[in-house]
Amino acid sequence: MKVISNNFLETKRLGKQLADKILSCKNKPIILSLRGDLGSGKTTFVQGFASALGIKKKILSPTFVILNKFKIKDRFFYHIDCYRIENIKEVKSLGLEEIFKNPNNIVLVEWGEKIKKILPSNTIKIKFEFLEENKRKITYEEKDICSD
Repeated sequence: MKVISNNFLETKRLGKQLADKILSCKNKPIILSLRGDLGSGKTTFVQGFASALGIKKKILSPTFVILNKFKIKDRFFYHIDCYRIENIKEVKSLGLEEIFKNPNNIVLVEWGEKIKKILPSNTIKIKFEFLEENKRKITYEEKDICSD
């Protein structure tokens, strides 16, 4: 599916809409990999997504800490930023493979292409592209998110 976002509010709204679909998925981990240049809307999307999950904290890109974890009802939401990752060994020590396998986890990975070798095959890939100053093209596979 291709979506044209004309401003940051539309990008946040798309994040909320996708999160609403994901909340109905039970007993399986959900992993989303976000790809796009700096400033292309990835973190804005994550802010909308996290808002729909009920997270009240301000969501910033965890570039320096790499990983933020939030408790949401009976599940966990992980926001991971791989921008500063130079090699995959750096993230293996964080236990990401175990995080990806846990059916109680919802995981969004910014710069996920940097760790594509360890991302599960059912990862939902979302691409963000600049079109104009405030306009973005956001592309992802339109599939049943809750299926394998």
